[in-house]
Amino acid sequence: MFTGLIEEIGTVNSVQMGNVSGCISINSSVVISGTKIGDSIAVNGVCLTVTGIRGNVFEADVMAETFRRSSLGSLKSRSHVNLERAMSAAGRFGGHIVSGHIDGTGRITEIRTEENAVWYTIRAEKDILRYIVEKGSVAVDGISLTVAYVDDICFRVSIIPHTGQETILQYKNLGDQVNLECDVIGKYVEKLLRTEQTQAGSGSGGRITPEFLREHGF
Repeated sequence: MFTGLIEEIGTVNSVQMGNVSGCISINSSVVISGTKIGDSIAVNGVCLTVTGIRGNVFEADVMAETFRRSSLGSLKSRSHVNLERAMSAAGRFGGHIVSGHIDGTGRITEIRTEENAVWYTIRAEKDILRYIVEKGSVAVDGISLTVAYVDDICFRVSIIPHTGQETILQYKNLGDQVNLECDVIGKYVEKLLRTEQTQAGSGSGGRITPEFLREHGF
């Protein structure tokens, strides 16, 4: 599990691709400390398992499903990436619950400066936007951010200077692809409600009705 607080910006050393999967090696200086083979590191928000360590470089295998769901396939040598080690049991929870399991990707459609803040508008598919709520949390390339606006085609986040300087957002341009992970709580709640409604067999058609609530003690 991660928190969405980026520890450092790493640099891709190499990307070795097979037919549909591959291996990525990344230069780092912070997250490599204390890391051993088998540990988890989030790379642009994607949870990867460390499979090799050589000095300040760690390696991770990337399977086909990960390439399909994320932007990792666009990485090349010298690309900048956000890095975060898995949260330790003794760590402080400063961001929000981030699993490192990407829901999909979005594209930056607007970058606008407002005094000390920078606004990013990100277009995404409806099956992702349904879990994004105003003032809720979302992970963009692994960065824990607060949603300032959302509609049926996009959402917006406002970035303070510190976040811009400490993450790869400073390198992003219009049209760039970003990894998105929605707050996991909403997905669990939806699944549980759907299961309860199916079991109730109340004929509500998947909706929460007064009858459904009475049957379940509300």
